[in-house]
This record gives sequence, C-alpha cells and structure tokens, in this order.
Amino acid sequence: MYWSADGGTANGVDGWLGIADRTVSVAARELCCRATMGGVSFAKASSNLARLGQIRVSKERLRQIVEAEGRCAKEAIRRGAVSAGWEASDCEVTPGGPTRLIVGCDGVMVPVVTAAEKRKRRSKRPRRRKVRRRRVKAKGRRPRQGLWPCQGDRPKRGRRRRHRGSDTGYKEFKIAAFYDAGREHQYAVGTAGNCEALGRLMRREAGRLRLPEADQKVAVTDGAEWIQRQFQTRLPMLDARILDYFHLMQHVGAAALVLYGEGSEGASAWCAALSQAVCEEGAAGLLVAIHATRQGVRSRTKRQALQALEQYVVKRAEMLDYPAFREQGFDIGSGPTEAFCKTLTSRLKGSGMRWDKPNAEAIMTLAALEHSHLWPTYWTYQRKAAA
Repeated sequence: MYWSADGGTANGVDGWLGIADRTVSVAARELCCRATMGGVSFAKASSNLARLGQIRVSKERLRQIVEAEGRCAKEAIRRGAVSAGWEASDCEVTPGGPTRLIVGCDGVMVPVVTAAEKRKRRSKRPRRRKVRRRRVKAKGRRPRQGLWPCQGDRPKRGRRRRHRGSDTGYKEFKIAAFYDAGREHQYAVGTAGNCEALGRLMRREAGRLRLPEADQKVAVTDGAEWIQRQFQTRLPMLDARILDYFHLMQHVGAAALVLYGEGSEGASAWCAALSQAVCEEGAAGLLVAIHATRQGVRSRTKRQALQALEQYVVKRAEMLDYPAFREQGFDIGSGPTEAFCKTLTSRLKGSGMRWDKPNAEAIMTLAALEHSHLWPTYWTYQRKAAA
C-alpha cells in the first residue's frame, strides 16, 4: 500500500485482485454466480459455497451479489464490451458454402411479486423493529440506530432500491435467439420489457452479428402477431419468415379434439392427413383439406373450430410454404428458441420463487451468458476491468 499527500492511497494488490472498488473479488463473484445458476435457491447456494468454496456469505448477501452482477452483465452487453464473438460470415452451411443465420423470438411467463404481496411484507417490518427495540430496552442497553430487524450484526449499507410490485402474479419476458444451421454458434438475449423493447434489442444485436451480410436470413417462430410486427419493422431484411411446424400442429390438434374427441383414431388420422398436405403443398393444400372437412360437418361447435383454424392459416399463409423452405434446407422447427426459453428462465421458476422484474432480468442475463457460451468471456472482461 502506498500513500502520498498529492496522490492519496494506492493499493496495487487490491486492484490486481479486483477488490479495489468493490467489496467482493472477481473470483468470489464468479463463484457466487456459478453456485446459483444450477436452479438451487440462494439458501442452498450459500450452503454449497461454504462447504465447497470456503466462502461464507448469507443467502441475502448472496442474492445481492448475484443480482448486482447480472445488472453489470446487462450493461456490459449494452455497451458492446461483451458480445457473441462471432458474426454472420462464420455461419457457413457447408465449408465454403452459403452462410445462413436463423433468428427466433418468443415470450415466456415468469413469476413476479405483486403489489399486494409487497404491501403485506412491508406492513410487518415496523412491527418487527418495535419488538427488537423493546427487547434491547429490556436489557438496559440503548438501541443502535439503523439495525435491521433480528440482524444486529448486519453492516450498514446504502439505501436499498424499492421496486414496485406487479399487478399480476406472472409477467411475460421476451427472448430473442440467433443461431446457425449446425448449432455451433448460438446467442440469446432477453428482456423484461414489452415487445418494442425486445424489437430494439433484437435490432441492436442483429447489427452486431452483421445479419444483413448473411446469404440466407431466416426467422422461425410460433407465428404470434407481435413477433411478426417486430420482424417487419426491425428486421425487414429477412429472406423468409417460417411458422414453427409444431405450433401449427398444436392448432390442428386442438381442432381435431373438437371434431373427433381426445385420443381417437379419427383425430390421429385427420392430423396426419393435414400434416402431409401442408408439407407437400403448403398453405393452399392445408386450406383445401380444412374446407373439405368443413363441408361434411353440421355441428356448430365443430364448424367454429374449423373456421378458427382456417383463419389462423390464412393469416400466416406466407409462413407455411414448407415445400419451398425444405427444398432450400431451412428448418421448419423452432427448437433452439424453445430451448433458450427454458434454460434462460429455469432459475426464475423454482418452487415458491417470486421476483422483482429488474432482478429477474438480471438473473436471466447471467443465464443467457452461460448458455450462449460467453461465461468465460464475461469474467475475463471483469478481470481486465479490475486490473
């Protein structure tokens, strides 16, 4: 440690360890984040850290460290300090062949804390403080100011940011994924914002990946209208927008359930016939098959189910040109995007978990780093910043 009147104090070793400006070293922060990425609770992660890493930290302090790191990661991605590490030119379908970059996005429900739950929690805090002060007074000691209830040894910290509670128990988070045909390059980002927020995020990351320079630019999604609007406004350079085959067959299956009943042979045969029609003739063949079925149906409920399916197909007719898509070698399934929806939010959906939206977004950012194979990249960046 060095000191001078003009320069103040300099801690060279502290800077090298990454603790000059923060109370936890980079290595310890990485262990804390790693311990919570397996889907375990903060209490369990705290116990695991104590036994495996000899790092003793309370579950509350661990939560603060991990959520703060998630916010740092989000800012690093926003500024471009941490990026995918690959571009569209790296996404060759075959060696020396055309490049293809596939885009997908979806929404997923996350449990959040409601405003009523927050009011209930906060209404109990003054009562606990009074009980604490009465206990201290009874022992003849003067109560220390600033103590947290039942945690007299907790150090003072800055004022905690209070987030507003949600109006409902679940909110839809948005996820965008970029990947190549061989799944060797994958990159995902997420947001707690609305569809416009995801559109801006998707546009920014597509620019960094140089999406317009890909020979083939394809989107495979579930066909939600908000997704199509964002593609039209944010990524108009896409060569093809494909409706996920499995989502289409879910709608077909729902109609078959009304027509023939659950688990019946008629329902299975009808679904197989429509699947063959759309794969061989696209939207036109599918509409012909639906129309032929409706001609032989008299029940009002069944006709309404067929009409709903027909309207669904008509709105997405351009996305159902499966014969042309398969001829070009395009995927008609959005499996990677669906996988990211699960992996990026698995930590948020544990039993009994409830989150503030900003904190949930921070955890999702860390999960996105891990499953985009950017975990080493991010922590290397943090070590360089600390040094």
